[in-house]
Amino acid sequence: MAEVAKAVALIDLALRACTAYDRPDAATRLTAAKESLADPVLHVVVAGEFKQGKSSLVNALVGATVCTVDDDVATAVPTYVRHGAKPEAALLYEPGRREPIPVADVRRYVLEGGAGGVNGDRVSGVEVRIPRKILAGGLVLVDTPGVGGLGSPHAAASLAAVSMADAVLFVTGAAQELTRSEVDFLQRARSLCPVVACVVTKTDFYPAWRRIRELNERHLAAHCPMPLMPVSSTLRSRAVKANDTALNAESGFTHLVAFLTEKIGASAVDKLAGEAAAEVLALCEQLDGRFQAERAALADPEAAARVVRELTGVKERVEALKSAAAKWNQTLSDGITDLTSDVDHDLRARVRVVIAEADTAIEEGDPADTWAEMEAWLQSRMADELLANYELLRDRATDLGVRVGDHFHEASTMIMRRPSVADPTPLATVADFQHKIDLDRMKLTKQAMVALKSAYGGALMFIILGSLVGVSLGPIGIGIGLVMGHRGLRDEKKRQVQKRRAEARNAIRRYCDEVSFVAGKDSRDTLRRVQRQLRDHYSGLAEELNKANAQALTSAAEAAKRTQADREKRLKDVDAELARIQQLRQRAQAVAA
Repeated sequence: MAEVAKAVALIDLALRACTAYDRPDAATRLTAAKESLADPVLHVVVAGEFKQGKSSLVNALVGATVCTVDDDVATAVPTYVRHGAKPEAALLYEPGRREPIPVADVRRYVLEGGAGGVNGDRVSGVEVRIPRKILAGGLVLVDTPGVGGLGSPHAAASLAAVSMADAVLFVTGAAQELTRSEVDFLQRARSLCPVVACVVTKTDFYPAWRRIRELNERHLAAHCPMPLMPVSSTLRSRAVKANDTALNAESGFTHLVAFLTEKIGASAVDKLAGEAAAEVLALCEQLDGRFQAERAALADPEAAARVVRELTGVKERVEALKSAAAKWNQTLSDGITDLTSDVDHDLRARVRVVIAEADTAIEEGDPADTWAEMEAWLQSRMADELLANYELLRDRATDLGVRVGDHFHEASTMIMRRPSVADPTPLATVADFQHKIDLDRMKLTKQAMVALKSAYGGALMFIILGSLVGVSLGPIGIGIGLVMGHRGLRDEKKRQVQKRRAEARNAIRRYCDEVSFVAGKDSRDTLRRVQRQLRDHYSGLAEELNKANAQALTSAAEAAKRTQADREKRLKDVDAELARIQQLRQRAQAVAA
């Protein structure tokens, strides 16, 4: 918080400089940076297999029962726990709609099979606000759904939330060592989020938890090194109620709280303070250029004309930066076009692979037997592919932002900001699989009718043929009828299986087409937002450069017209302004360090 206070004081000083030097354009960005410092938000996602103690961990951290814990039913929607002046709760809908609810009703909405939103709208999450010191610095704990485990569509939704988080706490129980799916999830999480830690829960329930901790440490060291912290939520809750320091230390939560406050909170605060300092340094560069040009014209009247010519050339280059033909603008436009095409092609290729795998699985079995498993597999598979497609979009969009910034910086010294992309969590939570397939097998009565029909037809055919040639088949005709009946029944069963397979393939294609349609629209909207963010950001910087250069050009031109006495007097004022700007720069460098 001391770093935040220093950064806020620095921005206040820079805002006064903006007022004094007539730079309202730069004040806009500084004001935005100050607002970020005033209300920092640090999202910590709590993820893991279902029934591993995620909700209990969040409750123990904040010292209150805010997340619903149930022995039989898993959490179905994410719960966001953040600081508030008084306990209150709200349902979250897409896009950005909220509905206040009593805190006592949270359980009805977060558990699997819970109540839906108003008018049947789907609830995307529940937000709970409580007055707790650990949350006062902007910490937001996100208890993710555990329905279906890491192999379900909820795993992809959890990873999507991880990609937007500041840190991740992966929860695993002390009953067994990390599984292959858990290690895979951790490896994926580390590629999406810079700060990940593993928490072993229920140490009070399993005496061999130390052995489990050793095994987990080996797995993490071999595949994805990260901090490992064993804890007991039960001991922590008792320690908070009894205000027992020794019991709290035994619970293991002292290390976890220190990790959250020192590692995560400090790094986030440093990042915000660094961004604020960068904004101030950018302002200092512009102001310094203005007064340095005026000083050069004042100190050497003969060189004033040269300074004016140089600044005029700079003005032309800055004007070129604002045009659609500017290199950075062309790079942005071409990059977004290429990226839109690549992301769409990647999504189509992934969907084709899923459809091919589904077709193979359908051909190897009867949908009447495998359809329930097929539905769950398809939802999970599509969610995973959507997340992979989003990762491509995010990484490529970030690279595009860097390239656009590099081209812009060829004509300026401004500091680039990384573009933000949309939260993919709602997209990763794929829609329910709606199908219209007749999965019913033939009932015994229908099988009997098919067999009788085939037997009667076959026997009748042979009896007629026998009578034509003058041969009486007798009992042999009955045998022939039975054989034909069995064959007819077998062919009808085969035909119905093929029919179910065809219907299953069509249903899968309809579902994949619907998901692709929604995901494609979301990707294109996201890329348009990225394009607008980059365009507006660098257009704003170009306007600031133009403003700074215009002021410098005006000052240099006026300096060339001054008398000797006026120049000497003004030179002292300019040196004083440069000294003030240097002091502001030094303070910004101290905050950024």
